[in-house]
Amino acid sequence: MATDTQTVKRTAFLSRLKIEDDKIEATKEEFNKILNWIEELNEINTDDVEPLIAVNNTPLRIREDEVTAGNCREDILKNAPSAEYDYFAVPKVVE
Repeated sequence: MATDTQTVKRTAFLSRLKIEDDKIEATKEEFNKILNWIEELNEINTDDVEPLIAVNNTPLRIREDEVTAGNCREDILKNAPSAEYDYFAVPKVVE
């Protein structure tokens, strides 16, 4: 699959990249190299390869769900620099 100049310009526009006119040809060559590499990867037989869930096979530690004491609003709000109406008060950031 080969990329032409119009495709490079369209891809640059859609991805909000600014490519100078003198760099279009080099970018086209890079796109073609990437597409050729992807075609090579598609040719690899992966029928007997099991998909990876994670890079390492370390099992996750599983813990029991335990109910803890709730209704500690006052203790939590003690950590707030400022609180109003039982909520954290923060400076206004949107006008």
